[in-house]
Parts: sequence; structure tokens; C-alpha cells
Amino acid sequence: MKHSSSVAQLAANLRKELDRYSDGEKLPSSRALVTRYQVSPVTVSRAIAALAAEGLVTSRPGAGVFKAAARATTGVLGDVSWQEVALSADPPHTAVTGARGTDAAAVLATLTTSPPEVIDLNGGYLHPTLQPERALAAALARAGRRPGTWSRPPVEGLAELREWFARDIGGPAGPLDASDVLITGGGQGALTTALRALAAPGSPVLVESPTYPGMLAVARAAGLRPVPVPVDADGVRTDLLAEAFAATRARVFVCQPLFHNPTGTVLSPERRAEVVRIARAAGAFVVEDDFARRLAHAGSPPLPAPLAADDPDGVVVHVRSLTKAASPSMRLGALTARGPALERLRAVQVVDSFFVPRPLQETALELVGSPAWTRHLRMLAEALRDRRNALLAALRGVLPGLVPDRPPLGGYHLWLRLPDGTDERAVVAAALRRGVAVTAGGPYFTAEAPAPHLRLSYVGAPGTTQLEEGVQRLHGALAENNALAENAALARHAALPADRAPGEPGARHGS
Repeated sequence: MKHSSSVAQLAANLRKELDRYSDGEKLPSSRALVTRYQVSPVTVSRAIAALAAEGLVTSRPGAGVFKAAARATTGVLGDVSWQEVALSADPPHTAVTGARGTDAAAVLATLTTSPPEVIDLNGGYLHPTLQPERALAAALARAGRRPGTWSRPPVEGLAELREWFARDIGGPAGPLDASDVLITGGGQGALTTALRALAAPGSPVLVESPTYPGMLAVARAAGLRPVPVPVDADGVRTDLLAEAFAATRARVFVCQPLFHNPTGTVLSPERRAEVVRIARAAGAFVVEDDFARRLAHAGSPPLPAPLAADDPDGVVVHVRSLTKAASPSMRLGALTARGPALERLRAVQVVDSFFVPRPLQETALELVGSPAWTRHLRMLAEALRDRRNALLAALRGVLPGLVPDRPPLGGYHLWLRLPDGTDERAVVAAALRRGVAVTAGGPYFTAEAPAPHLRLSYVGAPGTTQLEEGVQRLHGALAENNALAENAALARHAALPADRAPGEPGARHGS
């Protein structure tokens, strides 16, 4: 964290300095910058690289670093209005199959990096202080020394890595083996492949309500129609799931049985078997998004096995990723399926991306096979528990009415139910003005949300101190929003006539 901040601070200082330089003028040497700013040569190198990526400087080996010349622009924008038609005019067959819609707003919101002065209660990836950076660096170095690291891998993925995922998902004596596993470019890529492979454009796909907005974006981009099935404290309501299959004749249901995003619920034992049974009776697949398997909190009870671990009929298509527990850049996951479905998944992925880069696969193998991985998961479980507890304690202190009835025992976020009538988007905006980024609940629903919510993440901030301060700022934002709502109500009331003639709308009656 300190090193990362030093790079960002030095880059910011150099950007300001560049205003004093003319185009093509040489910057001070790296040695001079090290002395002036009291930073390491690596920090200087990375700050210069950041400025070069922005097009602000150019580096000439042996000569130095120079301010880049301003880019020449014509000042004239061509007529791009034709694109509006090209991107929205669907061919005739889509009247039957359904139009595609690519709305990445909710996904981009969680990927946006907050400024240093803003406390991040929005992000979905581990803060650098929680990432196993040393273990990743060591794994990358060992992978680089492996013979054939830069050669082409099998399109399904490295056999050793597929075997590891099969054991990790199905257990040592489970029904899965390497031939049931397809290596993917992270969990998001796996969901994209699964939905495109298993559902035809225009068809319905059953989803939990609420659910992960990134999955909804994938479904809509593929021309699918998400149909919501409500979730309660025990997971998806299986009575409504059966009705939804019967009403829509859908062939795919996407669920998160473990530490559901955003509610944090775990599918109850009784419903686990029901989900698979109902899908099997409907002739449908269950896409099991097991994104939080390695995000259990210290002290939580033993985790239930994945649905895929007890599925001899190939109903469940399992999604697993290393990204959430390791690093945003460890974009590597796995799809598990049995029977002809795996070949369909394989074909779609090959067409989209050929294969996952071998250096990344080799690095993942080195990481999960090292003792450092086990140590990291143990420390991460403790850190997640401590951060959850700190966030809950802070909420109890100033916003006790928002504390969840059943705090999650895994994952990285809290799902807060706001009072009826609260404008959640206004609260999010007010919170950002006060220096804390939180997530509105609306995008987690396929249509109008039944109630206002906020999602608070506790993995994007540096530590518990920032989490506590973030709750204080959120408290201020909610108080500001309430005051504005009360003032607006008073203004509306004051605008009404003091009295009206009998029989007119709103007239007073009685004495």
C-alpha cells in the first residue's frame, strides 16, 4: 500500500511539474528524482511509466525522459450519428429471438477506482494490503522458469490445473476429474461462456432477485431475458423457482448458493437438493456461481459442498475463480460441466478467445500449489472477519436501524435495507460528496427494486479505521438526505392553498 501510494504521489507531482516544461524538454534524471523526492528508483521508474502511458512523457533509452509534444487535433468531429442506428437496428429475426442490450454501468461502477481522499466501500476486489503480493510475485518468477511457459497451452487448459480445480470443487473422491473442467479467463468470462453456450438468444434465463449486476449485463448482452426469482434468508425460494420454470419454460437458472451477492445468504440444506431436483425435472441447467468459496470468515461453520459435487446427471455447470481471493489481475477461473454441455462450452470459449494465456495458468499452478497459498487463505479469513465486525460495530454506533438481522459469515459486503421512501441514488451521491463511495441497490434487481438498499463492501479500504470513518460519513449523508426530503415535503405543504371551496379536490370538511 505504501509503495503504491508513493508511485501515485510522485506521478501527481511530476504532472504538476510538466506545466513548467516546454514540449520536448528533458526531465531531471532518475537519480535526481530519487534524491529530490526521497523515493526508490523503482518508484521513479513506475511513476515515469504511468506518465508515459498517459502520453505525457516519452522515454528514450540512453537519452532520458522528455515532455511529450501536445497531440495535434483537427478540432473537427466527423458525423458519427450513423453509429446510433447501426448499434440499435436489429435484423428481422430478433423480433423473435430478442434484441441485445449492453449496459455496463453497474459493472463499471464497481470497477471504478476511487480517488485517494474517498473511502472505498464500493469495490469488489481485495485491497493491496489483503492480496498475497509476495506469493504472487514468487509464483510468477517460478512460472517464468518453467520450460514451455510461453508455448501454446491446450485449449481446455493445462491438465495439472484442470485436475486441481476438479479436486477443489468435487473433493478428493468426488464425481469430477480433469476432463470435466475448462479453464477460463476469470469468473466473468466463465459466466459469459456459460450463458452464451446454454441459452439461445431471446430465451428466458431464471436469476435470483436480487443478484450480481455483472451477470445480468452478460445475459442481456447475449440477448437473453432475465426472469427474477426472489431470495429470502435461506436463499432462492424453491417454490417460486418451480413456478418460474413452469411459466417460462426456461432452460437455465443462475444462482449463488454460497455467500450470495448481494445478500450474503447461504442456500439452506433443504433447498440445495430442491434446486437441483426442480431443474432436472424441467430439463434445465443450474449455473452455480461459486465466487466466494475462498472468502469464508474465520470462525464460520464448515462450508457446504458445491452443488456440482453431488450431481451425477450433469445438471450443474459450476463456475469457480481465483480472482476474488488473490488479485484482480489473477483473471483465471474454471467451468465444470459433464456430458455434451462441456463440448458446447468449449466451442464457445475457443471461438471467443482461443485459450487462456499459458503464463497465467503456470503462475496459478505455482500459487495454489505453494504453502503460501494456504497461509494467505487463513490470514484472509481472519481479516475478513475483523473487517466485517468493525463495519457492523460502526453501524451499530450511529446507524443501528441498518444493521442486518443475519450478518454474513463469508464474502466481503453487507446488504443494508434503507427506510421506505429513501432515494438510494441521492444517498449514494451525498455519500460521495462527503468522501465515501457506496453502492446503490437498484442495479441488483432485474426491474424496479421492491425497496431501497445499499451495499457496503469492506475489502476495498486500507483497514478498519477507514471503514469506521466511512460509516461516519455515510451517517452524515443519510442525515443530509433526510433533511432535504423533509424540507421538500414542507415546501410542498406550504404551496397548498390554506382552504378550498367545498366540493373542490382537496377541500377541507367539517369545522
